[in-house]
This record gives sequence, structure tokens and C-alpha cells, in this order.
Amino acid sequence: MDEADGELGSWRVLRLVAGREVGTRVRSRAFQITTALFVVAIAASVLVTSAVGGGPSVRRVAVTAADGTQAAAIGAAARSLGVDVEVRTYADATAGRQAVLDGDVDALVLAAPPAGGAAGTGGGYRVVVDSELGDSLTSVLTVAARQAALEGQISALGGDPATVGQAVATAGVAVTALRPQPERDSARLVLGLLAGGLIYISLLIFGPVVAQSVIEEKTSRVVELLLAVIRPWQLMAGKVLGIGVVALGQLALIGAVGVGLGLATGGLDIPAGVAVGSVALALLWYLVGFAMYALMFAAAGALVSRQEDAGGVTAPMIAMILIPYVLGISVLPSSPDSGLILALAIVPLFAPILMPMVIGIGSVAVWQVLVALALTLAWIAVLVWLAGRVYGNAVKRSGTRVALRDALRAA
Repeated sequence: MDEADGELGSWRVLRLVAGREVGTRVRSRAFQITTALFVVAIAASVLVTSAVGGGPSVRRVAVTAADGTQAAAIGAAARSLGVDVEVRTYADATAGRQAVLDGDVDALVLAAPPAGGAAGTGGGYRVVVDSELGDSLTSVLTVAARQAALEGQISALGGDPATVGQAVATAGVAVTALRPQPERDSARLVLGLLAGGLIYISLLIFGPVVAQSVIEEKTSRVVELLLAVIRPWQLMAGKVLGIGVVALGQLALIGAVGVGLGLATGGLDIPAGVAVGSVALALLWYLVGFAMYALMFAAAGALVSRQEDAGGVTAPMIAMILIPYVLGISVLPSSPDSGLILALAIVPLFAPILMPMVIGIGSVAVWQVLVALALTLAWIAVLVWLAGRVYGNAVKRSGTRVALRDALRAA
């Protein structure tokens, strides 16, 4: 074994084992179909979300040249209500009605004379529509009509409507919050939850793949041939590295498609730098998380010799992946600054899923990220020795399931 190490070198052995795993997984029809489905699903989700909720539609309103002074009032009312309204001016009411019939505008607004019958401002509006006006436009025109009526009464009393209008416009409410809450961007919340969700799904898919691969080699006795020329830790590390590269490539592709389409369509309304940075950090945490869980899955797979027994030894790892994801999607949407989630995000077993969530949302400090990363890397260092010992002592034992305490003892 030492001669083989001398001839091949540890790094070359790792590359050979990892390359074998990469080639096997990438050529797998199941992997190809799964990757295509994931990409199509994320692209469809972004496009549908953008089409359905891509922002408020513009409502178009027509006024006549004779009533052109109402354009400013309608625009001011629309801004106060947060409705996007475009006002177009036509020569007369006939042209305005034709624009309504042609679908160029949603409504024609005509100034009605006051109740006394005299022409002028203050009698409200007569609105011409094709079929219905809609709630948002009704609210806008109601506010504008009342403002016009108020200005008419002010003029009738000898006052200056412009002065009164300016005073009304500048009046407001000053709020002092004793415990102000930071503003949260809904797009960042969605990005954080999606990042954690994709990592969760990928770990659930590729973590057990590591255990299954170990069991396959152990069952077919291939492992005995491989361990005749390389060391157990090299086989385990190469397997984890190879499957990790495949998993990372799939996740990076899905993330690039999702974020790229989200930024291009405007569905992801955040700066491109923030989005790309969040994805890059999520991929980093995925690498750390996969290394941690893959080591445990590899050790667990070495304990059994049949695929039917895999569920029993991998269940604890699957539970540890499931718990932080469920907590994250349950708590973070309503409490982005949850102290419980921030505390759990520092725990190594939970950090790979929860930390990308809170990073995406923007509710975590840099020092918390660094502490979580340091603790997780330290735990991985412990797992390298621990999982390597279990794998090396159990992978050659076929037949019945190997107890964990026996696998930890020296061979």
C-alpha cells in the first residue's frame, strides 16, 4: 500500500477516484433528467412569477383639452394612493370616447358642472368606460373629484385654491418609533428562502447518494479491489469530492438560471451585486455543508452491506437536514430577526441551511457568519478523522450490520 501511495501520490489518487465518480454521475440518465427538470422548474417559476406579479399595471385616463386642468389633480391623487396612472389629452369628448372604444385608454374623464348648473369646477366628474372602471381607478378619480370640488368652493368663497392645496399637500403625520424595525426587502426574503431550500433539496438528494455508492461497492466486492492499492481514507475522500463536484455543478447551474432570469425580468428587484453575492455565499455554504454531511453519509453507508438497510443508518442525517429547513421556512417569513434562528444558524449541523437563508435576507452580522464558518470547519476536521476511522474499519466487513462502537475501535 505504501508503494502504491509512492507511485500514485495521494492527490493523484483523489483525482482518479473523484474523476470516476464525476463521470459515473454525469453520464447517469437519472442525473441528466433531474438536472433538466430542476432548471426548467426554476425558470418557469421565475417567468410565471414575473408575468403574474411583475408590478402594477399602468391605468390610462383620457381628458379633453377643455378639461386639461384636471390632469394634475388626477396625477396627484394617483400618486397619493400608489396607483400608476397615465393621463392623455384629446381634442374633444368624441375623440376621447373613441379612444375608450379602441382600448387606448381605460376611461374618459369629463368635468361635470356644479349642482347649481353653472359651468366651472366643483361638480365632480362624468366618467365614460368601455365596461367597468375598476376599484383602483375609482378610488383615484373619487379623490381627484373631491379635491376639485373643494377647490371650487374655495374659489367661490374668494380664497386661493393653490395656497390651500399646497398646505394640504404638505400636511402629514410624523411618526416616532421607540423600537424601530429594520425594513425588509421581500425580494431578499424570497432569495434567502430559495437558497436554503435548494441547498436542502440538494443535500437530501446527494447525501444519500454517497451512502448508496459506498454500499454498492461494498456489496459488489469492488471495494476490496480498490483498497488493495489505495487507502480507505483516499477512497472515501475521493468519493465525497467527486459527488460533491457534480452536486455543486448542478446547484450552480440552477442558481445561475434562477437569478439570471429574475434579474433580467425584474422579478428579483434587488441589486445584481447583492443577488450574485448571496448566491456565491450560498454555494460556499453548500460546499461546507456537503463536505460535512457527505462524510457522515459515507461512514453510515460503510456500516451496512445491503441497500435495504441504508434507511436505518442515514435517518439521523436526514433528520438533521430536515429540522433546520422546516424551522427556517416556518419562522423567518414572519420573524426575519428571530434570535432562535440566528442562534441555530451558528450550530455546525444547522448552519449550511440556515446561514444562507439569513444571509440572503440580510439579518445576520459578519461576525456571526465567520463564527459559524469556523465552527463548521472545525467540526468537519473532527469528522474527517471520525468518519475515516468508521469507514476504514467497517467498509471491508460484509454480511451483518456493523455496530458504530465496533467500527470506532481499531481494526
